[in-house]
Amino acid sequence: MLAEAALALGVWLQLAAGQEAPGRGAQPSISNSEGDILFLLDSSGSVSYYEFSKVKEFMWDLVRPFAFGPNDVQTSIIHISTTPTMEFPFDRYQSRGAVQQAIRDTQQLMGDTNTGQALSYAKEKFFSNEAGARPDVPKVLVWVTDGFSTDDISEPMQLLKDMGVTVFIVSTGRGNYLELSAAASQPPEKHLHFVDVDDLPIITKELRDAMLGVIQANRLHAVDITSSSFRLMWPKLLSQETGYYTLEYAPTNNLAGKRTTQLSGAHTSFTLSNLAPETTYEVALVPESNVHYFPPQTTRVTTLAEEITPAQVLISESSPHGFQVSWAPTPDSVAAYQILYGPLPGDSAQLLEVDGKQNSTVVENLAPNTTYLVTVTAIYRSGKEKSLSAKACTQEEGSKVRHLRFEDMGSNTLKASWDAADGKVLGYRVRCRRQTGPSSLISVSPQIHSVLLTDLPSGTTNKVCVKPMYKNQPGKGLCRMVRMQPATEAQGYRHRQRA
Repeated sequence: MLAEAALALGVWLQLAAGQEAPGRGAQPSISNSEGDILFLLDSSGSVSYYEFSKVKEFMWDLVRPFAFGPNDVQTSIIHISTTPTMEFPFDRYQSRGAVQQAIRDTQQLMGDTNTGQALSYAKEKFFSNEAGARPDVPKVLVWVTDGFSTDDISEPMQLLKDMGVTVFIVSTGRGNYLELSAAASQPPEKHLHFVDVDDLPIITKELRDAMLGVIQANRLHAVDITSSSFRLMWPKLLSQETGYYTLEYAPTNNLAGKRTTQLSGAHTSFTLSNLAPETTYEVALVPESNVHYFPPQTTRVTTLAEEITPAQVLISESSPHGFQVSWAPTPDSVAAYQILYGPLPGDSAQLLEVDGKQNSTVVENLAPNTTYLVTVTAIYRSGKEKSLSAKACTQEEGSKVRHLRFEDMGSNTLKASWDAADGKVLGYRVRCRRQTGPSSLISVSPQIHSVLLTDLPSGTTNKVCVKPMYKNQPGKGLCRMVRMQPATEAQGYRHRQRA
């Protein structure tokens, strides 16, 4: 971890000096792009200093080839913390060097992870002249998260997407696949990435290319493509008073089946739905202006294959006598889901059936400390079936750490102590996420119920978690935020539990 931190520091110092990172090489400037890109940056106390620095490096690497200016790309940063804060407005920095310096100077705020509040705040700023946003350019939101939020994100995120914002999500933690895939623009495989914070460079080019697909298209183009729909977008050519648009579209294998609709001149986007899967459509947009002649714009769009479900089965909220089973996606063509579960090894199984609109169910009345095989089967309205299996483990009775305590030992050192968890514990894992410096992970035997945590500078807030380990899976951990008092104050500590 120290080597990784040193490498990250070296790369960041090179960026600070205006040099390219080793092995990356200079990249040509990308012009003919126009859009407002907003980074939603997790600046809360749940993110370590090391992780925050790596994310900043990723942000700069992502946008460094873009041309910045009032007619090109503009960018801004909103911090996720107790209260959302805009680091700088879209129109403040109009050159590559100025944006580079602004990202490098961005400081972590700490506080709580109120992502929902930050999204509501972002909605205001994305369309605000005060924040330097432009009314007629594509809007892109890039949310980098460790997978944790203290408030609801679904409603404010949907409002953003309804207003035409394209949402990309990068999760550097475990995250909730169903929640994040619903929050990202569709399809999630193009807009949602799960990657370790040290592996962020792996997805940089892929994400940048996807963003370019939104902001580089100063013409008729399609976004949010699914198996049965896509959204068309085009630059503002007309107004309500100067004309209207005629939109024509048809499958390439049946051009005689052309369909036509008229849209007012105020439109710059329109969603086509009830389309056939895996079908290529010819689309033409004809501006009908009473002031100027505008040539028709055309594009060709291919819908995705029909979603096959379940593509992923997740087990969560495990307890001694049950767990939750979730799956995705949930297309409309599924009539019902069957959940078959039984202990391993064994030849007994039980069956649950739920409506096709559900994406999860709770399995209860199970034996503790037992491995189960769970199979989710989608029953399509056409009679087809598709199954996917996963293993799930129930916890031991009372498998939870209790009463995590801290004692100041001086010299930037704390002693963390806890009461033993119930059941047959194989050991404990103690993780310390420092505000400054790398995280640490300590494993101890089941007889040991305390460890010394060192290198905790005064004035910093650090997160300590203790988790019991069992044969089948970890038990429930306990976490506390620990603040080291500044050297000028009385020696001691304070800790708080996340609400």
